[in-house]
Amino acid sequence: MLRDIPTGRERECSGAEPMTTNNRMEMMAVIQGLSALKRPCRVELYSDSKYVLQGLESWMAGWKRNGWRRRSGSGWEPVKNAELWQQLDRLMGTHQITFHYIPGHTGHPENERCDELAVAAYKELRP
Repeated sequence: MLRDIPTGRERECSGAEPMTTNNRMEMMAVIQGLSALKRPCRVELYSDSKYVLQGLESWMAGWKRNGWRRRSGSGWEPVKNAELWQQLDRLMGTHQITFHYIPGHTGHPENERCDELAVAAYKELRP
């Protein structure tokens, strides 16, 4: 859900993919939201995904520095979902983003609405 604070206008979008993970869909939600912005903006990003927020705030800089690889045991392995992290990295270069964690299913109106949209999109995939 996107909301333009000065005008009060809102835009909702949703989607689903078969055979994917929750982490990928959480990342796609952020990608789609940021991609919908037509010009560089200051963004307040709220998410109930610690994976996405920690990735954006903490992990991504190191992954990028290490060629989109992460330590694994005594060696290196590719970062999972690297193509999505790379898209997010490009989008973060366009916008000034402040991150906010919201625990899921705690009554936050916008987060609850996003969950409703996600469930409805998923249900459309099922026969």
